[in-house]
Amino acid sequence: MKHTHTYAAEESACCCSESTTSPSTTEHNHTNASKVLSKWKLFFRPILAFVILCSALATEHLFKANWFEGRIALLWYGLAYLIVGFPVMKDAWKSIKKGDFFSEFLLMSIATLGAFAIGEYPEGVAVMLFYSVGEVLQSLAVSRAKLNIKTLLDQRPETVTRIENNVQTSINAAEACIDDILLLKPGEKVALDGELMDEKASFNTAALTGESKPSTKRKGDSVLAGMINLETASTMRVTTAYKDSKLSKILDLIQHASAQKAPTELFIRKFAKIYTPIVVGLAVLICLAPALFVSHYVFSEWLYRASSSLSSPALVPW
Repeated sequence: MKHTHTYAAEESACCCSESTTSPSTTEHNHTNASKVLSKWKLFFRPILAFVILCSALATEHLFKANWFEGRIALLWYGLAYLIVGFPVMKDAWKSIKKGDFFSEFLLMSIATLGAFAIGEYPEGVAVMLFYSVGEVLQSLAVSRAKLNIKTLLDQRPETVTRIENNVQTSINAAEACIDDILLLKPGEKVALDGELMDEKASFNTAALTGESKPSTKRKGDSVLAGMINLETASTMRVTTAYKDSKLSKILDLIQHASAQKAPTELFIRKFAKIYTPIVVGLAVLICLAPALFVSHYVFSEWLYRASSSLSSPALVPW
C-alpha cells in the first residue's frame, strides 16, 4: 500500500512533514511579546524608582548608616525622584507653554519639590511615585478598553478571493482595489465595502447594527465590511478602499475617542481653570500668612503643610 502525500491548497508542506509554525502564529507570538515588552517599559520607571527609594530607606533607617545624610541623601532620593518626576515636570512645562499654567502636573511638581525643600525626601519621592503608578494604570486601562473594542469589531478576514478573468485568486484584503470583483463564500465575513453583483443575498449585520435578524440585499445594494454572508456564495464589486471602509472609520473613531471630551469632563476642565489658581493661592497663604499671626513661626513647618494641601486628592478636581 503506497503512502500518498496530500497537499493543502495554499500550503507547501505535505502531510508527513514535520509540523512547522505558520507565519500567522509567528506574527501572533511576536505581537504578544511586543505587548508584554511595552507594558514592562511603562512600569520600568516606577519600579526602578521604587527600588532606589527602598534602598535609600533601608540604608537610612534599617542600617542607620552615618554617612547617609546631607548631599548623599539628597542625591540618592533625588535620583529616585527624577526617574518618575521628570516626565511629570516635562508635561507641566508643556502645559505652561500652551497657556495652562495650573495643571495637575504643575501641582504635583510644586508639592513634591516643596517636600524636598524642607528635607522630606522620602515623602516627595513617594507622592510622585504613587502618582506615576496611577498614570500608568490609567493608560493601561484605556489601552485595554480600546483594544477590546477593536478586537470585538474588527474580525475581518486577512485575505479575500478575487475573481479576475474567471480565475479565483487569494490576495491580502488590504491589497484589493476599487472595482475588483470578490467572491463571498457562505459564512465568510466581508472585508471591504462594496456593491452586490448577484440578484439576492442574505447577510448577518449584527457586528455593525446589532440586529440579529438577517438582512436581505439585492443587486446594486451596498455591502459593508463586517457583514457575514449567509446561505450561498455571492460576488461583490469593491467600491471603497480597505482603509476607507465604514468599519475602518468606526475603529478610527474609537481609537481617537479619548481626544473627544465628554460634557462632564469639559465642565471639570473649565471649573479647574478657576479652582486650581484658588488652591495654589491658598497654599501660598498657608505658607506665608501665619508669619503675621504666629509668634513662633517656622517656615519649614508651614511649607510642609502648604505642600500637603497641594498634593491632597481632595483638592485635585480631576
